[in-house]
Amino acid sequence: MRKTMKKFAMLCVAALCLAVMASAPAASAQVTTPEENTNNRNHGNLGAYLDFTHLHGPGLNMLGVGGRMGFKIHGRFVLEAEMAYDFERTQTQAITVGSLTNTVRTDVRMMHFLFGPKIRIPGPLGLFVLGKAGIVNFGVGGPATAGAINNQIGTILNGDKNMAFYPGAGVEFNHGKWGIRAEAGDELIWLRDGVHSNIRVAVGPQLRF
Repeated sequence: MRKTMKKFAMLCVAALCLAVMASAPAASAQVTTPEENTNNRNHGNLGAYLDFTHLHGPGLNMLGVGGRMGFKIHGRFVLEAEMAYDFERTQTQAITVGSLTNTVRTDVRMMHFLFGPKIRIPGPLGLFVLGKAGIVNFGVGGPATAGAINNQIGTILNGDKNMAFYPGAGVEFNHGKWGIRAEAGDELIWLRDGVHSNIRVAVGPQLRF
């Protein structure tokens, strides 16, 4: 898993470098196409999306909704902030208190708070890469069992706020001010037992302003 994460991170860094190198000539060019003039009038974007996260530790597929806002800071560079809420999912787990073991149903929910740059890759395909950092907040709850409250799943405790880093890539299709954006990446979350790699996908509409 660590080797896979390392290779993925190296690919993202390489893509970022290529995007920076490719954007330099475009910034210095004196003649621009109508498409480039349109892009230069775009100061930022607002978007909403459906959020899917495969939470690797307990093996849960989390589904939710989110929103983002971005502002162009230079050329093809956009600085974005986003927040997503993944609805409760239930998993059955065994809890042992003393010599008594009970099987209970545990509810898990997540909130993602991420911030970082998105870099558009030159070309007609609308490709981009991104790298965001932030916090993931967990909510874990369940019924009272054997005199204890079931507020833990694996190494995740109710109320945990964990550091996260999200490198990814995606594509956006725009028509005028409106568009559709899809992206996927590896959301790395620092839990109590180490770093966990979690697949994350987001798809939804956006408004460019």
